[in-house]
Amino acid sequence: MTSFWNEQRVVVTGGAGFLGSFVVEQLREKGCREIHVPRSRDYDLVQMDAVKQLYSDCKPDTVIHLAARVGGIGANQANPGKFFYENLMMGTQLIEVGRQMGLKKFVALGTICAYPKFAPIPFKEDYIWSGYPEETNAPYGLAIMMMLVQSQAYREQYGFNSIVLFPVNLYGPHDNFDLATSHVIPALIRKCVTAKEAGLPTLTLWGDGSPTREFLYVEDAAEGILRAAEYYNGPLPVNLGTGEEVTIRNLAVMIAAEAGFTGQIDWDTTKPNGQPRRCLDVSRAKELFGFQAKHGLREGLKKTVRWFFANRHNLRQVTF
Repeated sequence: MTSFWNEQRVVVTGGAGFLGSFVVEQLREKGCREIHVPRSRDYDLVQMDAVKQLYSDCKPDTVIHLAARVGGIGANQANPGKFFYENLMMGTQLIEVGRQMGLKKFVALGTICAYPKFAPIPFKEDYIWSGYPEETNAPYGLAIMMMLVQSQAYREQYGFNSIVLFPVNLYGPHDNFDLATSHVIPALIRKCVTAKEAGLPTLTLWGDGSPTREFLYVEDAAEGILRAAEYYNGPLPVNLGTGEEVTIRNLAVMIAAEAGFTGQIDWDTTKPNGQPRRCLDVSRAKELFGFQAKHGLREGLKKTVRWFFANRHNLRQVTF
């Protein structure tokens, strides 16, 4: 425990959301007394005037930018233009106005979706520009990537202190479990629980189950972000993850077991798989600011399924 956060005025965009709520909680635990969480009804961060108003009202020392338009394959396919434009404008304007206002530190959250579709495994940060992202989420991924370009350009020209972190897919309590917009783990949890309670003999999932993914428990992600915010001040992008790769097929089996679904899992191969493999090299985060995830996938899934059973009648709604 350090006193770093005690006198910091911090804005957390997306601070009322899934990841943001854990970041805000950990900030409070670390002694931060000035935490501002802008709500979209008060500050539409796609609009420059709203961004300027946010900086004027809150006068932050640090901005942790977590707000994003994001979802699974289906949501990305339905909203490519919206995801591109809104993510691009939020990041670009928050960084530019932060520079104008003399912000001390900007922490941007990138996305593993920005990595090339066929990047070598494990993904090293140096591979980010080696190819085009997987097509189903490329507009979102490329919009987020512009924060890295801007961050590095502003550091070089203006000495602006911004960092960009690239987490793998997050999961955990308070996630988005809406089947139309959620990522793979919350969607699988909800489908398995629903199938179990309906007594269904089979459950059909998208793709063929062969793609691999890596997942980071949300509490670990929040810890990594705050460690980077406190200790890292460099131009290099940094991965946040566990280095633990799992196939979607095996993931489904693990979640079905936790949820108590004992039926057969079938695969609809007419649906897209998404990127073939995802797994990060996480050595840079450990080297630069001492971050290492605490939760393995099996432990994190147990906690998440347990939370879902306890809270499934009061889930947050996510719309685009």
